[in-house]
Amino acid sequence: MNSPEPDSAAAATAPVCSAKGCRADAVWVLAWNNPKLHTPDRRKTWLACDEHREHLSQFLGVRGFLKDVVTLAEWESPDSPSS
Repeated sequence: MNSPEPDSAAAATAPVCSAKGCRADAVWVLAWNNPKLHTPDRRKTWLACDEHREHLSQFLGVRGFLKDVVTLAEWESPDSPSS
């Protein structure tokens, strides 16, 4: 029986970009909400790689949903308002 290599196990759990078909590592968090469905303080998130950050931001922005764009490291920081 073969056990998975540590690097492949870590890669399987690493956050990936939310863009359709993209499996790149996530670098950005796009915080958003739909005011017709969510309370003003509710934040849903999409993750983005460098390549798709602008496209996903524009998609949410034209709908008035985009609230914030921060790095994944900043979002996961204990000092982050999302924590």
